[in-house]
Amino acid sequence: MKIILLNDVKGTGKKGDVVNVADGYANNYLIKNKLAQFASKDAINVNSSQKASEEFRKQEEKTSALALKKSLEKTSVTLPVKCGENGKLFGAVTTKEIAEMLQKKDLQVDKRNIVLKESIKSTGTYTVEIKLYTGISAKLKLDIVNL
Repeated sequence: MKIILLNDVKGTGKKGDVVNVADGYANNYLIKNKLAQFASKDAINVNSSQKASEEFRKQEEKTSALALKKSLEKTSVTLPVKCGENGKLFGAVTTKEIAEMLQKKDLQVDKRNIVLKESIKSTGTYTVEIKLYTGISAKLKLDIVNL
C-alpha cells in the first residue's frame, strides 16, 4: 500500500516521504496512530507543494542568516562593565548582556545562539562566535571596558 508519512517513523521513512508498506502495517498501525495517510493523487499534490514551500522557507532563512553574518562581522561591540583592580570583573559577561547590546545596534540575535568558549571575567578584546543557521556562524569582536 502506498502511503504518505505525516511524521518520522523509524525504519520506514521521514516526514513527507511516499513509501510502500504492507497493508496491515499501514491500516493497523500507521494510519490508526495518525503517522501516515493514504497516498491519493490529491494528497501527493498537497505533499509536494508543502515540500516546495518548506524548501523556499529554508532558503529564505539561509539568505537572511548570510546577510546577518555580513553585518555582524563588520560590527564591533563595546560593553562597559564594573571592574575591580587589574581589570577583573565583578562576575562575568553573559550571553544575555551581549544579545542586549546587539539589539541596541538593531541586530536581532538570540542569546542561545551566542557561544562563549570561556567565561569572560576581565577587560579586553574577545572574539565571540554566533551561530546563525546550520553551518553558518559569525565571528563578533567584543571589547570589554571599565565603566
